[in-house]
Amino acid sequence: MAEEVRRDRYLTQEERTRLLEIARTGIEMRLRMLPIYPPQCDTGSLTAKRGVFVSLHKNGHLRGCIGCIESNQPLSMTVHEMACAAAFDDPRFPPLDSDELSGLDIEVSVLSPLQEVRHEDEIEVGVHGLYIVNGYYRGLLLPQVAVEHKWDRETFLEATCHKAGLPSNAWRTQGTKIFIFTADIFSS
Repeated sequence: MAEEVRRDRYLTQEERTRLLEIARTGIEMRLRMLPIYPPQCDTGSLTAKRGVFVSLHKNGHLRGCIGCIESNQPLSMTVHEMACAAAFDDPRFPPLDSDELSGLDIEVSVLSPLQEVRHEDEIEVGVHGLYIVNGYYRGLLLPQVAVEHKWDRETFLEATCHKAGLPSNAWRTQGTKIFIFTADIFSS
């Protein structure tokens, strides 16, 4: 099992820095109840239409995480929207307040397109995230989750089924589709 996440690189360091600025500025503007203007980015990668998850951490603990698998908007706008959603709309947490902004860590995961797998041996812990679908049930876990919890492949599959609201062994059943993806993961 991998000890750390392989962080695929789709973006330059400058683009990563810009996306983290967009995420933090969006959250700050909403906290201050100021008008929020769409981020203006016209460089190639920041206009790409990619899935994104934004995770917020405070003192090493998850404080919010929201994302989308695909987007019809430029990456810069998707990061902005997911950052605000993670801060204020994650149903697991109360909305972020201004006292929490100091020391808030923002992690952005830009996803590759999904790829369906036919056999679990195609899944590499520390490289792939998982998306499991069975009818209306859907669950996604980012690549870093399995590594943080020190899961093996089977436990990762079971946890993703659980996230989807399925029995833990549903990944073995007919009608369940398993997709993998990689991510460009960066944080402030």
